[in-house]
Amino acid sequence: MTGESKRPGATPHPDGSATFRVWAPKLETISLHLLEPTDRLIGLEALGSGWFESDVPEVPVGSRYKYRFPSGDEWPDPASSSQPDGVHGPSEVTAAAFDWSDGGWRGPRMRDLVLYELHVGTFTTLGSFDAIISHLDDLRELGVTAVELMPVSPFPGRRNWGYDGVYPFGVHEAYGGPDGLKRLVDACHAAGLAVVLDVVYNHLGPEGNYLGLYGPFFTDRYRTGWGEAVNVDGPGADGVRGFFIDSARRWVGEFHIDGLRLDAVHAIIDTSADPFLAELTRAVHDEAERHGRRAVVIGESDLNDARLVRSPEIGGLGLDGQWADDFHHALHVALTGESDGYYVDYADASGRSPLDTLATALREPFVYSGQRSAYRERRHGNSARGLPGERFVVASQNHDQVGNRARGERLTCLVPPEALRVAAAVTLFSPYVPLLFMGEEYGEPAPFQYFVSHTDPALVEAVRAGRRNEFASFGWADDVPDPQAESTFRDSTLDLSLRDEEPHRSLLAFYKTALRLRREHPALGIGDPADVDVTVFEPERVLVVRRHSETRQLVVILSFNPAPVEVAVPLPTGRWHGVLNAHATGAAPPEGPFLADGRPLLLRLDPFSVLVLDRS
Repeated sequence: MTGESKRPGATPHPDGSATFRVWAPKLETISLHLLEPTDRLIGLEALGSGWFESDVPEVPVGSRYKYRFPSGDEWPDPASSSQPDGVHGPSEVTAAAFDWSDGGWRGPRMRDLVLYELHVGTFTTLGSFDAIISHLDDLRELGVTAVELMPVSPFPGRRNWGYDGVYPFGVHEAYGGPDGLKRLVDACHAAGLAVVLDVVYNHLGPEGNYLGLYGPFFTDRYRTGWGEAVNVDGPGADGVRGFFIDSARRWVGEFHIDGLRLDAVHAIIDTSADPFLAELTRAVHDEAERHGRRAVVIGESDLNDARLVRSPEIGGLGLDGQWADDFHHALHVALTGESDGYYVDYADASGRSPLDTLATALREPFVYSGQRSAYRERRHGNSARGLPGERFVVASQNHDQVGNRARGERLTCLVPPEALRVAAAVTLFSPYVPLLFMGEEYGEPAPFQYFVSHTDPALVEAVRAGRRNEFASFGWADDVPDPQAESTFRDSTLDLSLRDEEPHRSLLAFYKTALRLRREHPALGIGDPADVDVTVFEPERVLVVRRHSETRQLVVILSFNPAPVEVAVPLPTGRWHGVLNAHATGAAPPEGPFLADGRPLLLRLDPFSVLVLDRS
């Protein structure tokens, strides 16, 4: 069967044999050590260019193995699908075949996405893929269209955010392994939900990372915030790029994943003429098309660089979307008043009010598109004008912005309950792709803290010290929970039963209503940011956002004021009625139809009000 295995790793065949294929250009020879069900040592054939392969009979699914080096040392497979005994243990042969029921599924476009980001280990008390399945109907009824999973590749121990993964082809055993992930994806598709997977191709975790023993996977020419940079543009980079691209193809082909969220692509330093990210995106699109589906690639970047999503024909990298964190920062400062760390660029100290900054974020994806950033002490970003809103993902909360606070407080614990509705409305009625972070829809009070379960005591202490140092600019250094403590992980688990209690039930109802309105009124959803008309009323602290389509005009009125306030809102002449009111009164009742004659509509707004008016 030599040649049938196109990707690295162990590929079982129907006749009970398996092909083992590994890229190890640092070695002249390498052997396969099958540990069970029978102990065998098999030399692999050198294929050239650093590749080794062997077809081995009688290798049932579930067999454990390692690779033996000429030194006699044995290491797990860098393309391991499963590490049932942990990141240091033997790799496991897993089956690619699965009884899929999603034959009619075609996958979403970017404009179809309403993302729901969740961490498998803390979304439920059981912390598994299967445990998520029973909640998919709730997510569909909420109105989201896609589940975005934080990274699921094997990591040390049982607790981790996932960004310390060390096997880019694998699935963490404690979550349910490869078959568990496939069951979840199949169930999501049956429920009408897409699945986006967060993958980490900019670094590997510090424990259990053996890739560098096999080949030039890392380079000392660059450094990242997590250590050695991945080598995508130096000697041997073709094999490294192919390894990670094969990983991406596998998620789309074998696991039916609908999209990849690429972690921190600004840490993938690449000077090549054909950038790795562009090559990877092409490969993902090709793999999906080969299976008759669509798949999207979304990058996380803090560079505010629109080239990431611009077309390759005009010098871009061609990704389908990217996170736009300026939106979150501007919204967060407008609601909380925080101005420490990078929030200083969005506060009054920036030379404009927080609401003015938020208004900018609604009209264009990057608040900083070449202006000087006080936090960075340099100019930052370039212009994204002319790009459609569907190229940008925005959120009022996500794992980074919650979990990278010292205590992991959600917005629920930082602002009054009414302000959570304002945060939801700004995000869901923006012209961008909205992302919800698990639990925000009902105001989950539990924190989402940073947690690990490393086995190296020196590494554990280094992580503790690193977390304290990270928050020095925010003044939080003395208030950091122990990342290694199991209680830090347990404290971060959702209590989904709160959805049936007040005030959580009312907030959940608001989210459902807002998402329903977004579906029913396309003018409230994806659009051209340049067409969004935003007016800021100061000192009332009210934002008026005008959205329109060919047949409708809608006005979203948002009070960021913690006290009642009156404001006179100009409305175009026409017949208007309220489609969402929480809470406002006025000379013309916003709930019922009324005729606007060009004069401003005087409204009395409760603290943190949301009002949406519609003119057919």
